[in-house]
Amino acid sequence: MATEILTDVTQSFEVVEAAVLLTPLAETKLRDLLMARNIPNHGLRVFVAGGGCSGLQYGMAFEAQPRDFDTVVDQNGVRLFVDPTSLMYLSGANIDFVDSLMGGGFKIENPNAVSACGCGSSFKTKDSGATDEGASCGSGCGCH
Repeated sequence: MATEILTDVTQSFEVVEAAVLLTPLAETKLRDLLMARNIPNHGLRVFVAGGGCSGLQYGMAFEAQPRDFDTVVDQNGVRLFVDPTSLMYLSGANIDFVDSLMGGGFKIENPNAVSACGCGSSFKTKDSGATDEGASCGSGCGCH
């Protein structure tokens, strides 16, 4: 797995080695998705937002270019874009692709999460101050 550090003096984004990594399967699935959608030069924005049953939730979206101050991870030509706030929660995380009877999708294995919702889309960290009492992520996973 080759992770490359890129620099671009025309924009204010940072490329950091091993900030967030894709497993080989996730890298292949992401490359296939980009080709299938005819957007091979786009990257995957990975972000953290407030919400979910554990207080924080993961999000992903395709974008053409990184934004100012983004961390950009280029892994064998597949790019991930992470904003500075999300990077505080995602640093060191691995993104995998899981295919099961319930369906397939990207799963984030986050070393910063101290607990996660049963469906894996919501989490909390030691410093997030989030509580999961009486909340539900709405995914039907039964977590609360």
